[in-house]
Amino acid sequence: MKDSTVHDLLVAWRSGSAGALEALAPLVAGELRRIAGSYMRRERQDHTLQPTALVNEAFLRLAGDRDIDWESRSHFIAIAANHMRRILVDHARDRKAAKRGGGQTPATLLEGHAITDGQQVDILMLNEALDRLGKMDPRKLRAVEMRYFGGMQHQEIATVLGVHLKTVQNDLKVAAAWMRSELAATPPP
Repeated sequence: MKDSTVHDLLVAWRSGSAGALEALAPLVAGELRRIAGSYMRRERQDHTLQPTALVNEAFLRLAGDRDIDWESRSHFIAIAANHMRRILVDHARDRKAAKRGGGQTPATLLEGHAITDGQQVDILMLNEALDRLGKMDPRKLRAVEMRYFGGMQHQEIATVLGVHLKTVQNDLKVAAAWMRSELAATPPP
């Protein structure tokens, strides 16, 4: 389906159309399930969430994001991917609390990307490092989320952020180096 159709539905949903989100769901569900599947392959084998459940939970959270000024289909996918990451982090926190200090949940970012150098890291440590990055430089955090969690291309990120392509490339390079340093310096729980 055309990106313009998705964008039109996002605009309609933001304007209060009750059926717009329901009409949008089947247009993006396949891509969101692919992202969820990618996340779940990096989780522990006995994880209780399945990719479809992760997508459904993300949609529930997205239902509360009506006020976002949606830029494009890619922007929506990036926000949904971020919600999925947050759901997995919440799930890991709950599991860790239930085990009273145990339960590390290893995670890596998308294959071929350099933030974790292919090493698995605890998802809670990764989330804390991302939160620190966001406090230091919110634009870099958004670029990282869109690229590594939303699978967006550099030009798409530049469009959503309203910056030049070179700025996105530099932000991602600096953020990746900073994240590697932070994750290497953070002792495991």
